[in-house]
Order: sequence, then structure tokens, then C-alpha cells
Amino acid sequence: MSVAIVTGSSGLIGSETVRAFHAKGFDVVGIDNNMRAYFFGADGSTDWAAKELTKSLPKYTHVSIDIRDQESVNNLFAKYGKSTAIVVHCAAQPSHDWAAKEPVTDFGVNALATLYLLEATRHHCPDATFIFTSTNKVYGDTPNFLPLVETPTRWECDASHKYAKHGIDESMTIDQSKHSVFGASKVAADVMAQEYGRYFGMKTGIFRGGCLTGPAHSGAELHGFLAYLVKCQLTGRPYTIFGYKGKQVRDNIHSFDLVNAFWHFHQNPKPGAVYNMGGSRHSNCSMIEAINMVKEISGRELTYTLSDQARAGDHIWWISDVRKFQKDYPGWEYRYDMKEILKEIVHATAEREKIRL
Repeated sequence: MSVAIVTGSSGLIGSETVRAFHAKGFDVVGIDNNMRAYFFGADGSTDWAAKELTKSLPKYTHVSIDIRDQESVNNLFAKYGKSTAIVVHCAAQPSHDWAAKEPVTDFGVNALATLYLLEATRHHCPDATFIFTSTNKVYGDTPNFLPLVETPTRWECDASHKYAKHGIDESMTIDQSKHSVFGASKVAADVMAQEYGRYFGMKTGIFRGGCLTGPAHSGAELHGFLAYLVKCQLTGRPYTIFGYKGKQVRDNIHSFDLVNAFWHFHQNPKPGAVYNMGGSRHSNCSMIEAINMVKEISGRELTYTLSDQARAGDHIWWISDVRKFQKDYPGWEYRYDMKEILKEIVHATAEREKIRL
């Protein structure tokens, strides 16, 4: 019996991971107590996904524990012991704005719980692969000081800069910048996951995601950019764009492509490795461009307001350079581009909201 333990198992990346590893023959244990509903209300609830996974996957076990409860985490890992082949840690408090309201909760979920999971892995299944879903917010607002050029629909990095062609690589400093409370808690977890690879020799992999997206995303106003935008555009709900004239750029990676990267890493882990992982130049858009693409796909207009107030620590332009991962794992490639991602989200949202397009 090979066991995969997945935290945040009912969320976007967690549920994709559950399905992927279940399909590869693993017994999958999912940890999720739907704290996302506490963060974001009904829009953010993942109960529907938990029920769907439990109903459809015979080798899936759902466990509703709080990952901040070290004793419960340790007991669970002790139960499965060395049968655990991989731990994929997707659970997080993912919002800048929410973190500022409850910094202690944010740090507990993002940083302390990651330490508890690393320790449980080290003591009970030290040979397991440990994948941590980090974030590009560990770079703080450093990307905002790149030479940026305004175009009619987006901000772009000046063509003369080294990041312009392929995006931002892992050499960018994570120090001396404004991270937001959320970014700081993820930095702590990111560095600790690296340390358990470098110091203890564990098979840790750190994936610093751009915008992670897909049709299983429970998008809410404070998190889940594309999913929430599509929901608003299809239902007629008003939407607010915070700062930068709606021209801020995000690279977007489909949950399938990210989880496929996890699988490739698991085949040949490189302890303590750090990878920027997003849509890169292959799949990216500004908010204005996303709104226009959703209109083309759905025929629906979005009612939105432009706010001059940007979110603290938010990026104006982010495109991930994924060449380091591609060099280490040349068999990995993208399946989804920007248009395919949006088509899936639009149709999945229409089905859930019972909207005829």
C-alpha cells in the first residue's frame, strides 16, 4: 500500500492532486476542515468538493482535522507511517487582505502548520516526498520595481530587461520588500521547507506558484482571481478591480499542469529544490484582457468598478520563468493555455450556477 497525504484536499490544487494520485493507484488521505468557508464565507466553501471526492473515489479517505493541531497531525501520520510515499501540502490561508485582519491565524495556518507537517513527515515517513505549494508573494513587492511599460491593455516588462522574454526566475531576492502579512507567513514556511531538505535531507520540493486556477476553484472576492471574475461576469454580480487600471498581469497555470509537475518531481526528487511555477509566457493575461476573453466565450458583460487603491504588496506584473523546472524535468509540458483555462472555468461555473450560455 502506497499512501499519498494531501492537505487542503477539497481545494483547487488539493482536489486535483487527490484525483491524480488516486488514478495512479495510491490510497489517498485528504486533510481538510473547510476553513476556507471561515476565510471567505459561502463563496469559498469547499464542502461540495469534499462530498464529490468521497463519493467518487473508492480509495480516498477524508479527514476533517485542523492542521494547526499538532497532536492530531502527528497521530494521523503515525497511523500511516512509512506507507506514506508522498505528502502534498496545499492547505493555506491565501489572501493578502484576510491575513491583515487576523495575522495570528494566518501565521498559524501558513507557517506553524507547515512546520508540524514537516516534523510529522520526518518522524513517521522520512523517505516520503514532501511538496509545498508556496507562492510568488514570497518575493514581496520587488517585482513592482522592474522597469514596466504601460500598453493599452496591460503592463509589460521593458524589453531590454533580463526578465522580459521568459519572466521572473528564482534568483530574485525575497528580502527587503513589502510582502503583506500573508506573504511573510508563506516566506517562513517556504524557507522551513527548504531547510528540511537541505539540513535533514528530506525530499522537499517548493513550488512558488503564480495564479493557480481551474474549474474546481471556489473563487471568492479575496482569493481566486479568475474563478471569482467569471462567477461575477456570468451572474451579473458587480466586481471591483483594485489598482493599476486593471492592467496588472498574472500568469495562470491550470491545476492539472501544476499537479503534473508534482508527479514529475516525485519521480526524481531534488531535496530543497525551489521552482517558480506558473503559466509563464505560455499562459498569462491582464485583468482587462481576462474580462474581454470571458465576454468572447460567454457573451456576458462584466459590471466592474476601477479602484485607485491597490492591495498591499500586490504585483503589477508577474510572469514566472519556469525554465529551471523544465531543465530538471524535461518530460513535463503544459496541456492548457489561457483560452482553454477560461473556457473550462466558464462552463464549470455555468453548470454550478445553473446558467444557460
